[in-house]
Amino acid sequence: MAGKKKSRPVVSGLVVLALVATSGYLTLELRKQEAPGVTEVRNVGVLDGGKSSGSADDKGEATWSRLENPARSVLRGSDGQIKAVFTDGARLATLTGPARTFTEPASTASKVSTTDWVRLMPEPWKKGAEKEKWFTDWHAEYADSKEDDVFATAFQYVAGAPQKKDEQGVAYAGDANFGPLNTTGAEGGDLRLEQSDFYDYLGLPYPFRDGQTGTPESMRAKSLDCSGFIRMVLGYRTRYPLMSSDTSGDGLPRTANGMARSDEGADVLPLTGVGPDDRPSAIDQLQPGDLVFFKLDARTKERLDHVGIVLGYDTEGHLIFISSREEINGPTIGDVGGVSRLDGNGYYAKTLRSAKRL
Repeated sequence: MAGKKKSRPVVSGLVVLALVATSGYLTLELRKQEAPGVTEVRNVGVLDGGKSSGSADDKGEATWSRLENPARSVLRGSDGQIKAVFTDGARLATLTGPARTFTEPASTASKVSTTDWVRLMPEPWKKGAEKEKWFTDWHAEYADSKEDDVFATAFQYVAGAPQKKDEQGVAYAGDANFGPLNTTGAEGGDLRLEQSDFYDYLGLPYPFRDGQTGTPESMRAKSLDCSGFIRMVLGYRTRYPLMSSDTSGDGLPRTANGMARSDEGADVLPLTGVGPDDRPSAIDQLQPGDLVFFKLDARTKERLDHVGIVLGYDTEGHLIFISSREEINGPTIGDVGGVSRLDGNGYYAKTLRSAKRL
């Protein structure tokens, strides 16, 4: 959630529909127009930390090692291949599992084929945690699990995703909007309104742990703005603790700016400022599941105003993220309004400012 509107021209709903309908053509044109990369991804094996010393476990089947920037523990199998990465101070872990391919053909030609599965641990990682009971129990349950992870959950809200209901008949997944149309007609205003949180999508009041209650607005039904999408996927669905706002309670804040500046998790690309010169260059340190934060609109001043989740490398070798965007009207890895790449010199690559591993 930006908190204020992004500075892009006003366009009508009919124009947006036309854009989406011709997205195949736009995809090619946007990729042609993209300037040569300023930030290049040199290490396509994003989880490949290289050789490091470690010790085999009692069965001689696995090796643990430590890497820095950020500090993390890497589990390798007997074949030397990475099985999992656990980052100090973070609860999200990246495990290696069966290959999956994520696509969104209505809005992009990009395809992401990955063996990365991102899951939430019950406690933040710290050096030596591999010997603690909470971890051995958790790892035994999820090391080979095919249960929905963060990525599978995120794609349950893209265009055309089928509706899913719980035992009470509440639709908790399915094609999500970004937000209701902005009918004010104000010059310079956004096409769609922000501030749609996960409880708006659900249409149910949500009691937060600080005693506050999130009250849904009917006009925001089935809608998730950028930070609302993150809170739905990582909070409501994955069970990461949620704050009721940016300042009340503990856990994941309400807005993109609040998330970026919070003490939650581990900073992978520390925030140094919001100007063009503050664009981080070391994006090789990103890994699947990281939150990435952007500065899109000068009117939001020092606030960061967009957030997404790193998905991985597409089949063309570009680092892709998923986020909820007004141009597509919902969660997307698409190209309408700017290609969803973190490398190169496209719209989102140039506006990237920081990243965090929860």
